Amino acid sequence: MAWKKLLIQIDENTAVKTIVTSHYIVPCLIVLLIAMSASVCSQTNPNFNVNLLLDFSAVDQSIELFEDQPMNTQMLAELKGNRIAASTAMYIADRRPASDRLQSDLDSLKYHERIIDDMYHLEEARKNAHAIRALLDEMKKQNFNRRVVATVEQIFPGEANITVTIPVYVVSLGHDNVDAFVRRIIWHGGEPQFVGENQGELTIVVNLAHAVGYGQDVQHRFVTLLGVVAHEVFHAAFGAYKETSPSWKYFYQSHQRPFDALLDITQNEGIAYYLSLDQAGGGYLPRDWYPRTREVFTAFNANASDLLAEHVDQRHAQELLRKANLSGYWESYGAMAGMFMAREIDLRLGRKALIESIAKDPLDFFQKYATLSQEDSNLPKFAESIISAISQK
Repeated sequence: MAWKKLLIQIDENTAVKTIVTSHYIVPCLIVLLIAMSASVCSQTNPNFNVNLLLDFSAVDQSIELFEDQPMNTQMLAELKGNRIAASTAMYIADRRPASDRLQSDLDSLKYHERIIDDMYHLEEARKNAHAIRALLDEMKKQNFNRRVVATVEQIFPGEANITVTIPVYVVSLGHDNVDAFVRRIIWHGGEPQFVGENQGELTIVVNLAHAVGYGQDVQHRFVTLLGVVAHEVFHAAFGAYKETSPSWKYFYQSHQRPFDALLDITQNEGIAYYLSLDQAGGGYLPRDWYPRTREVFTAFNANASDLLAEHVDQRHAQELLRKANLSGYWESYGAMAGMFMAREIDLRLGRKALIESIAKDPLDFFQKYATLSQEDSNLPKFAESIISAISQK
């Protein structure tokens, strides 16, 4: 099974990053060394202080329900990990939130009643309860959080000073397409409020019900899961890095158009896509890579031009941002354009240049690629309106 990563920009106050099923991309992250060996557990930057708080309560209690042990479904539905997973599933399914939907489905599962429209895929999770428990036990036994953090550190600038504690909720339910995601959350008692950049608490949710499909044995699943979570931790750490970065603070203060949000999405997800592709594929590209990327740039130019319009409709802008990375693999024009751009920057200018764009802002990322496309006529080019927009500091 193959996977891809997406950043979904919901609206001006909400963002969620997810991993969604697709083709070609295998989840391993960044500089994930082959098989994530135990040797990759030491950090080199003492200022990279990313602490993962693993919370297994939701998956522990869900497994008990799957195994027909006595369970209070109301309490299970109200666990933070399950609340976040259920709310995110409702959003991706483009449905109105229903606070009692999860408990109702859990009740049906408890009494072995058929779940009509099983959007959280609880019945499938019950069938895989044994495999979920085995993978969960592996996470608890092995040095999961240290391996992840040591891997993520390697993609950041050497001077990066990051101190962040990230709750990681491990669950066994969610939307069919989603394996893991990052959200920023402010809690009001037991109610999560999803907020945007520089707000709330960076939070990761991992769905083990999907992770059991990563391979035929528990060790392969565990290794792949390391990469999936590392990919999400990269985004969370990147978010924390932006909060203290003068260049990123200036970017967010001075660039607040929908077009600027697209630049942010494209860089963030594009680099993550490319690094996963590069690590997993060893340079392999899909056979339709070049014609597909030209189609992607055509879509990117058209949609970015719409977002640059002086009086762009807010609803239309939100939909274009959504489609940038939530409309299928090649149809996710922002993420795919960003992956192509990141690859060309890395191959032609070097990894240092790619990391430099993390330290700066999306304008640097776009400007680097624009220069390359001007030097090589074979590379897809931006529309003139985009060139003009990214030239403005």
